[in-house]
Amino acid sequence: MKEKVESFIKSKLASFVFKEEAVNSNIPTFFIKSEGIFPVVKALKEDKELQFNFLNDLTAIDWLGKKTPRFEVCYLLRSNANKHARIMLKVPLEEGETIPTIVPIFKGANWPEREVFDMFGIEFTGHPQMERILLPDNFQGHPLRKDYPLEGFGQDYLISDLLHIHQEDKEN
Repeated sequence: MKEKVESFIKSKLASFVFKEEAVNSNIPTFFIKSEGIFPVVKALKEDKELQFNFLNDLTAIDWLGKKTPRFEVCYLLRSNANKHARIMLKVPLEEGETIPTIVPIFKGANWPEREVFDMFGIEFTGHPQMERILLPDNFQGHPLRKDYPLEGFGQDYLISDLLHIHQEDKEN
């Protein structure tokens, strides 16, 4: 399956390939340019032979100080029609760069994209509701970044608000 996907991407979507890099994994991995993620995912889903029609996972990695660019947004796609074959698409991004949403292709990408935004600060352009999903709106920073302080940014006001809420529960 890796050879089929590789030849499909090289023949029809070569302009969207970021780089070719060997990855030590049992899942074929392809590095895609940010602007190419939407057309590549759409083509892989709609191709009659490949049919990567299931978004298995969407997350990000912070490579602070180990790789350039700093971030990678990772898409794990599965093809139910091809014995559940899987491929990984990785989109390298620098701090402050954005990536197009794939919600029009996979509705299930909505919440994982919001989670990546909330935890890493990576923004998805064209997303229908790009706002925090796990943390409060007044939370400072993005806790899954490698440069996030272990004790946070001194957000004691959040803790005091929680203590106040729990004290009210005990009084009732």
